[in-house]
Amino acid sequence: MTGTSTNQSNEPQNSQPDVDVEKWIDETASESINDKQSLASIKSHVTSQDTQPVGDKYEETGDKIYERFSPNRKIIMTGVLSFCGFLAPFSSTVVLAVVPEVAKTYNSNGTIINLSNALFLVVMGLSPIFWGPLGQVYGRKVPQILAAGLFFVFSIGTALAPNLASFFVFRILTAFQSTAFLTVGSSCIGDIYPPTERGTALGLFLSGTLIGPAFGPFVGGIIVTFRSWRVLFWLQTALAALAFAMIVIFLPETIHHKKSADMQGLTKKQYAGKMWQSMNPIRVIKLFRYPNLLIVSLASSALIWNMYSLLTPIRYVLNPRFHLSSPIQSGLFYMAPGCGYIVGTFFGGRWADHTVHKWINIRGQRVPEDRLRSCILAMGVFMPASILLYGWAVEKAVGGIILPVIVMFLQGVAQLVSFPSLSTYCLDVMQGRSAEVVAGNYMVRAEDKKTACIPIEFV
Repeated sequence: MTGTSTNQSNEPQNSQPDVDVEKWIDETASESINDKQSLASIKSHVTSQDTQPVGDKYEETGDKIYERFSPNRKIIMTGVLSFCGFLAPFSSTVVLAVVPEVAKTYNSNGTIINLSNALFLVVMGLSPIFWGPLGQVYGRKVPQILAAGLFFVFSIGTALAPNLASFFVFRILTAFQSTAFLTVGSSCIGDIYPPTERGTALGLFLSGTLIGPAFGPFVGGIIVTFRSWRVLFWLQTALAALAFAMIVIFLPETIHHKKSADMQGLTKKQYAGKMWQSMNPIRVIKLFRYPNLLIVSLASSALIWNMYSLLTPIRYVLNPRFHLSSPIQSGLFYMAPGCGYIVGTFFGGRWADHTVHKWINIRGQRVPEDRLRSCILAMGVFMPASILLYGWAVEKAVGGIILPVIVMFLQGVAQLVSFPSLSTYCLDVMQGRSAEVVAGNYMVRAEDKKTACIPIEFV
């Protein structure tokens, strides 16, 4: 597991005296030097034969940088980030429980409305390549304030949308902002917690991002049973306003070094060149030339496929299967994986950190890939078994309601055991470019959400 990785230590250094200095900085330093600095503080991407014990006591280089905030302050910040992270998936799935009602309002059909949700996910997949670099240049707080403010405005637009076209437009604009909470929020966790504690903290953060997809349709089912579907988006607006206030009041700047600080004193032309170099979305995409980052992103997207292929068709599959007629009844099914996410929150991240500590004791040093060992059992055994059992129970009408509910709960637990390990690895492996690595990971995840949703509409 540690053999395929982004080892940049053997890259050659260019030393050509006649080359243009500015061009050399743009083309070489951003790739080779920055990547080396990102990996300099830890010994990673090596085989077990390459690692040498360094003594019983383990100490991460530069750990004092993580002591800027008190433990209680970190808990508050993590809570704020988790709440903001809740908004993105909540917004992406809240419409699932009210598709027939929205379609009726706009004289459309369920397929068209669900395709609007697929477009929502397409934009969610593209926007991280903007938010990730922005978080590296201007820090973590500015992008989150900007995203929360625009999310608030576009949620109002969705609630008031007079026709289907405007509904589509405002949903898409909302989607673009939502991934800032996921991408930049994860980077904030990496800024304030050392690697040996990140799994636990990121597990708490991810509880918000994973509870959102499950509880969004549940809340939607309750509201649409008694009120108009537009109330859902007024609720989303209120949550966005609360997120904006919490970011402004409780979330300080966490980044260790802003790239914008390196641009002071440059001419306008130099500044524009540096800004394009730092904000170029290709920076994120080029990270996938490293096999380990690509593999972890594909593993994360497999979890997302599993999640959305389970959640999206509930109203169309389980309602007729169990002869349910009310949105609130189908909404209750979303509680099963949601409760699994809550349970998984308490030990998923801790298990990942425990695995890191265990292998530190074995090796005498930390290797980021060791963290991935913590999700092997959940991803390799429990998730495949439970999803197969779920499909068999629904198709063959076996086990009544209780069996699908149980396996959906187990799916939720297994997913939140796996996600902290994969997501924290993205923060650990290239710490100097963590926002970009996380952005690439979320880009692949969101594209898989889309592919999980679209085929269901034509089955």
